[in-house]
This record gives sequence, structure tokens and C-alpha cells, in this order.
Amino acid sequence: MSRSRIIVAAVSAVAAMVVAPAAASAKPIITISGSTSVAPLTAKLIPAFLKSAVGKNKATFKLYQGGSDIGVADVSAGRVTIGEASRDLKSSDAGGIVWNKIARDAVCIAVNKGNGVSTLSTAQVQDIFSGTVRNWSGVTGSGKTTSINLYVRTAASGTQDAFQKLFMGSATVSSSAAQKASNGLIQNSIKTDPNGIGYVSFDFLGGIKGLSYQGVPCTLTNAKSGAYSAVRNFWMITRGAPTGVTASFIRWVQNDKAAQKIVAAGWVPLV
Repeated sequence: MSRSRIIVAAVSAVAAMVVAPAAASAKPIITISGSTSVAPLTAKLIPAFLKSAVGKNKATFKLYQGGSDIGVADVSAGRVTIGEASRDLKSSDAGGIVWNKIARDAVCIAVNKGNGVSTLSTAQVQDIFSGTVRNWSGVTGSGKTTSINLYVRTAASGTQDAFQKLFMGSATVSSSAAQKASNGLIQNSIKTDPNGIGYVSFDFLGGIKGLSYQGVPCTLTNAKSGAYSAVRNFWMITRGAPTGVTASFIRWVQNDKAAQKIVAAGWVPLV
């Protein structure tokens, strides 16, 4: 089995997205797997890095998805160069890996555009996602009297981990919720289901309706200012301290003005 086939298997058969041509050369191949929230940002950063003075023609990148836990497991086992996570370190994570913070991201509660609800409190989010409130008639402003359809991420997801910490606290997500393996699948489910509700990374609000949380709209401006509280970290994880082109890439992402401009267009930059 080839190296790429091994990696594809490790990311649960999610299709690989190759960024930058894989022409035969002596250039190192940097493989990346993990978070479906971090991947869209990385896909924008890679070509900019390869055009920069520090990164020009220095490497070939291959970008895979599959969820934060997949990224952590892949890099821990040496299957990829960089694992990506949209959740913080867990006590169960393997030792010997280094967490490099690259950005922050808003997690938004979202509904179908036909739903009249505009804002939810913490108590309302917990009541809805725990299954205590199962009909839209129990949600102020929805204008609906139909059953609520819940869409959540799988256990391997960093967005699921962030949602639990940021919104649910000790409350448990209902077992009736439909689990989806990516932000895009949650987005599409809500877009096509008038009764649906879920949560996504800010970058995936296209075609659906992001709700205010605790009276504050889920906008990039509010996430950057700190007014919107449901914000989590993005990480690039390496097996030991990064070296060579991998180290150059991560430092460029964290510090270069061009990289930070890319981050600021849809996420919360570190500086």
C-alpha cells in the first residue's frame, strides 16, 4: 500500500485534497490531516507560503481531512507531518507532540434560513441540544410548530469538543441527534432541512442562518473583539518540535503579515 493510500485510510476515506503539484523532485512532501474546520484556512495558506520568499518552491503539500482526533492520531503515529485540530489538548492525547497555535475561530449555532429564530441563550441551546425542548413551538421567535431536527458532529470532531465546552457545559447532547463527519455536511443538512439546527465553524455559514448567542451576533468582527464568546483555538501539531520546511511553514503562518491577512479574512488572527 502506498503512503498516500495509508493516509487516506487513516482519515476515514474522506477524499484527499492535494494542494500544490506533486511533481517528481527532491522537495520534501509535507502531509497534513485532521480538522475540517482548519482545512479551509490551510488550503488558503499553503499556496501563499509557496509563493513567499521563505517558502518559494521549497515543498509539496498534501492536505487531508477527517476530524481533529484523526489529525492528532495521525501525527502521533508518524503517518503525517502535521496534524490539525480545532480543539485543545486532551489528557488522553499521546505525549511527544507539540501544539502550535495558528489562529482562533468562532463556532456558530445555525438554522435554516426559513426559521424565524434570531438569538438563543445558553439555557435555550442546552435545552434544544439535550432534547429537553423537541418542538420549535418551544423556541421564541421560530414561528414554527414542527419537531426540531438536531445535527451534531461525530466524537472525533474538534468542533464537537468545542461545542460541548463552549455551549453545553455538563449537559449531554441528545442521542437522537444526527451525527455528521464534517462542517460541510452539517451545513448542507441545515440548508436542506427547514427544521434543522446545528453548529459550524464561522467559515461554513454560507446558505444557512447563524444565530446570535447570548444576544451577540456570531460575526467575525464580534469574534475578533471578544464580544462573541464562543471562540476556540486552531492548532498545527507536530511530532516533536517542527524542523526544516515544516518549521518555516508554521512560523510563517504564525508571524508573517501576509499569512495573518489571510487568517483575518475569515478567522481570528493571533496578532
